[in-house]
Amino acid sequence: MFKKFTRALRLSKRRKFVITSLLLVLGFIGVTFLDGQNRFLGIGLLAFVTVILFFWSLAEGLGRNAILLVLVLPMFFTLGVGLFWFLLPASIFSLLPVLILYGAGIYALCLTTNIYTVSAIRTIALVRAAKSVGFVLVLFTSFLLFDAILSTRLNVFFSSLLSFAVAFPLFLHGLWATRLTVELEKSVLTYSLIFSYMVAAISLSLYFWPITVIVGSLFFTVVVYVLLGLGQAKLEGKLFRQTIREYLIVGILVFLALVISAHWRG
Repeated sequence: MFKKFTRALRLSKRRKFVITSLLLVLGFIGVTFLDGQNRFLGIGLLAFVTVILFFWSLAEGLGRNAILLVLVLPMFFTLGVGLFWFLLPASIFSLLPVLILYGAGIYALCLTTNIYTVSAIRTIALVRAAKSVGFVLVLFTSFLLFDAILSTRLNVFFSSLLSFAVAFPLFLHGLWATRLTVELEKSVLTYSLIFSYMVAAISLSLYFWPITVIVGSLFFTVVVYVLLGLGQAKLEGKLFRQTIREYLIVGILVFLALVISAHWRG
């Protein structure tokens, strides 16, 4: 009888992922009842709870090594969705789609990070699909966080520092996910620092441009897309001329669109 009881307490990963998703969605609903500054504190607390729940869900594959980087994206995803929702008009019509998006995103992150933790130890067939999903989620999270930064209209230097603080962990996670090593490679750390510095420099230079928040957020997301894509190609040994050309064309076209869409005044 006791053995059956202990077996019942041993939840499968799939059940842990469902529980994690449900608890975080309920936590998100709880944050919506907070007002003013308390809502920001609630979002921060929910991001901390996200790390704890993901650690619990993935505990079997985690250790005191670079694999802990899988916890970065879930935390930033919660922050991004929470801050983005905070900027929307408060109504049930805006909350419901955000809750669905958040719940689906968290569950997708559970599956993706689980594949990462397993692939860091042994090769599995689903790793390529997980990397693709992870790449998209990094870009989506980047958009949400940069949208929040631009919406606050902070001092130019604070905005630049925040851009660096957001970009560095995301680049670190995205570049590490390319090779999924147990130890953090020096090249991953170096590229992350360089790319984050470039994002901060761009934030500094674009601060005085007459662009809307949405346009600026999309541009920064494309910057992350180009830099992260080139960095991953370099780490994989696939940084060919054609690859560089394709990413640069995307970057140049988006930059031209940014210039055209800016509200210049004579």
